[in-house]
Amino acid sequence: MVNKMNNFQAMVLDKVNDQSKLEIKQLSMDDLPEAEVTIRVAYSSVNFKDGAVAIQNNFVTSYPLVPGIDLAGTVLDSKDERFTIGDEVIVTSYKLGTGHFGGFSEIARVPAEWVVPLPKGLSLKESMILGTAGFTAALAVQRLEDNDLEPSDGPILVAGATGGVGSIAVNILAKKGYDVVASTGKLDQEEYLQGLGAKQIIHRNEIIDSDNKPLREEKWAGAIDPVGGKTLQYILSTLKYGASAATCGFTGGTEISTTVFPHISRGVNWLGIDSVECPMEKRLEIWNRLGNDLKPTTFTEEMVNEISLKELPEVLAAILEGKVRGRTLVKL
Repeated sequence: MVNKMNNFQAMVLDKVNDQSKLEIKQLSMDDLPEAEVTIRVAYSSVNFKDGAVAIQNNFVTSYPLVPGIDLAGTVLDSKDERFTIGDEVIVTSYKLGTGHFGGFSEIARVPAEWVVPLPKGLSLKESMILGTAGFTAALAVQRLEDNDLEPSDGPILVAGATGGVGSIAVNILAKKGYDVVASTGKLDQEEYLQGLGAKQIIHRNEIIDSDNKPLREEKWAGAIDPVGGKTLQYILSTLKYGASAATCGFTGGTEISTTVFPHISRGVNWLGIDSVECPMEKRLEIWNRLGNDLKPTTFTEEMVNEISLKELPEVLAAILEGKVRGRTLVKL
């Protein structure tokens, strides 16, 4: 709780003598970085990248740091005329939670150019159930449709389907009428994925490239891939003529081995999805669609796990091990 002395709790990552330490600390307003907009954070969320930052110290550009690449809350103070006290807002991506104090804090202060007004159709809680994962999933869906994908084209593959990006992608695509094939290493989650709208569930081992074939039987009219690595290699070799794969993560590895053949013999498109530096004009468009036609149909307890700041370290470790299903919401 924020008290009258303007003290508040935050999770802080620090490094001393090459040893990193993650702990919940009491901070004051003076500890926050200089920026235009101060926000009382209502919710944050847990993404794979948050685990990489907090546990592995990847992407970190300075210490000490408050991790958390997502936040939603209410403006407490603003030096920018675009925002006034009481405005409900979202902040995701840019350097938030990697090079600038992020969302795992009861109070945050951020540059005005990072701030998105809460879209109509979304509550603060819903916006963080979505967070970077939902924004990324929606951006991937739009990119696929910008490249002429339509429901009548055939099955759409979603890899890593029980994760944050995958779960929301499955639900958005199903809502729009696509036949979704969900890939996962957790076949005990079949009922969960069917509840999100998946028509078929397959084991992730079925879509891993083990023999480096440049081309295989054409299967997918499109794919959303938060996994990378040998999964992406397989996907590229099995896309239908003119189909596209939207790559938006690397939980299965950052390196791939492929050839030009899927691209020059089948006209396959490999689409890179960037949620970090996505221009504000596009960012606003996607967030507004998430409050409208791309809003998932389910924000149920099946998809969402709500935790406190105290419970966060355990979840950050678990998400790196692939043990987190759906979305984890941090209530501040």
